[in-house]
Amino acid sequence: MVSKLRSRTVIFLHDLVMVALAWLGAYWLRFNLSMPPKYEVHSALVCLPWVMVVQAVVFWRVGLYRGIWRFASIPDLVRIVQASGVGIVAAALTLFVVNRLDGVPRSAILLYVLLLPLLLSAPRLLYRIWKDRRAVLSVGKRALIVGAGKAGEMLVRDLLRTHYAQFVPVAFVDDDPGKRGSEIQGVRVKGGCERIPNLVDKLGIDAVLLAVPSASDKEMRRIVEICEGAGVPFLTLPSVQDMLAGQAGALREVSIEDLLGRAPIRLDRKAVRNHLAGKRVLVTGGGGSIGSELCKQIARFAVAELVVFERCEYNLYKIEQDLLRSFPELNFVALLGDVTDLSSVEWAIARYRPQVIFHAAAYKHVPLLQHQARQAVRNNVVGTRIVAEAAMAAGVGEFVLISTDKAVRPTNIMGATKRAAEMLVQSLNGVTETRFITVRFGNVLDSAGSVVPLFREQIKAGGPVTVTHPDVTRYFMTIPEACQLIMQAAAVGQGGEVFVLDMGEPIKISYLAEQMIQLSGKCPERDIRIEYIGLRPGEKVTEELFLDHERPTPTGHTKLLLARPMVLDHRVIRKSVSELAESCRVFDEDAIAKKLKALVPEYQATPQAKDESESTGENAAALRRKLVL
Repeated sequence: MVSKLRSRTVIFLHDLVMVALAWLGAYWLRFNLSMPPKYEVHSALVCLPWVMVVQAVVFWRVGLYRGIWRFASIPDLVRIVQASGVGIVAAALTLFVVNRLDGVPRSAILLYVLLLPLLLSAPRLLYRIWKDRRAVLSVGKRALIVGAGKAGEMLVRDLLRTHYAQFVPVAFVDDDPGKRGSEIQGVRVKGGCERIPNLVDKLGIDAVLLAVPSASDKEMRRIVEICEGAGVPFLTLPSVQDMLAGQAGALREVSIEDLLGRAPIRLDRKAVRNHLAGKRVLVTGGGGSIGSELCKQIARFAVAELVVFERCEYNLYKIEQDLLRSFPELNFVALLGDVTDLSSVEWAIARYRPQVIFHAAAYKHVPLLQHQARQAVRNNVVGTRIVAEAAMAAGVGEFVLISTDKAVRPTNIMGATKRAAEMLVQSLNGVTETRFITVRFGNVLDSAGSVVPLFREQIKAGGPVTVTHPDVTRYFMTIPEACQLIMQAAAVGQGGEVFVLDMGEPIKISYLAEQMIQLSGKCPERDIRIEYIGLRPGEKVTEELFLDHERPTPTGHTKLLLARPMVLDHRVIRKSVSELAESCRVFDEDAIAKKLKALVPEYQATPQAKDESESTGENAAALRRKLVL
């Protein structure tokens, strides 16, 4: 407190000295930079105390000492101009009362108004520049900024402003030819991203900072590959997607999500809000990786009530705590329940009367379900029927099934059960007033059971990182953007549609493994070995998003496509599902396999997968050599 008072006193005295210099300087300029006549000098000195007193009062009243020189900015300059203008008016009126402005040239008053703001603001600006440069240069690492746009300008400004900043901005790179050679905050744009390795050596760069939050995943992968070749650490600003989700923050390490899911989604928030606001919504499987994020996204749209239906006690507890912390005003209910428990489902729907149901509950682990067909069918098919029919009976307005690309020409039990679920809900649309919509998409980054957390654990343990096959590709999307598109599909769907999320280009799993190893600061094969173990039972080398008859049709949203659905007889489908349910009840695995195949004729089981896996495992070294070549 004492230090702050002392600082303000020094600034106040400085400003009074500037007032005196501006007043006397105005006389000096009035007489063409020569000494004024003695009479004029005497008049200036007589009037000076009055001017200083009046100006001092105005300075305090205008709030000139609320700002700090260290952070002097445009608002401070505005206050200085206001104080100078108001001050000279008040001083002129005072002098008029005292001596009728005797001996005061009118031009001196005008020159004073011009000089005073300059003398008050220039020292503040110079002090800030000196303090910024001194603080940053004393401790900061030399940094190269990628992206000379708005984000880059804000980043450099913050680095120069922050006391004892970690980084010193040395230069920009930007692929826009129009920006090359220009300066931003005194930092020059040296060229395009391809110059990063050269500039790292030439300028002694210690770190590369990526200020390209709107970059697509493809652009981000290119930039990261160049940075990896430069051999220095690199950090990034949050993506636009993170910023929109309220996750903006400081510089952080580049994650695998940045490389595979950065393209920002333009969510029609008005349409989603109009669709969900004021409604009661139920989410099955609401504690899972997709379901929990879906609950958080739904909570942002002022729903009347959110019912989270989840069979895992711990997952339900976690999502309950997350919602309590992030949305304290939300009216929500956490229900322990199983979608295969008819009584539980019927009671929940009758008790809470949801108007929209998002059915996210499903078993999704391909190899695990491949040898447990009964559990897969019971949960994914019979469970879907139970929730769907309960929704129809209760007059629920809309039922949204969350499906997967593995339902397209399935080669495994999991995909076949999800395809059966798709066929079931498609057939039910139009039977009652309940609208049935299906949303299909590929792999979700960092979801439970996905390859990303597995690779992360393997890297942490020192390897090896296990990849099934060098040519395996998968579609990827981040959990938040998948959930946003699910809500978008629900908002625009009229019933009976199969919406397919545009997943972009498929990514090689081997590339994913290599990037995760490099992002951890290690080198593939040298520090962490990649081991090819062969395709697991039921796995395909490539995934698809559309069946042959489902010609993709654009919708009003760039990342939302519409697949042409089949016309299905709900009586035939429901009869087949009932037979499957009976086979599950008596644990007849052979009957389950036959009836599932009959219901989903495109299902092509792959018993040879085991042999292929063994063969591939035996030739892992040869496959690695093939990938390198």
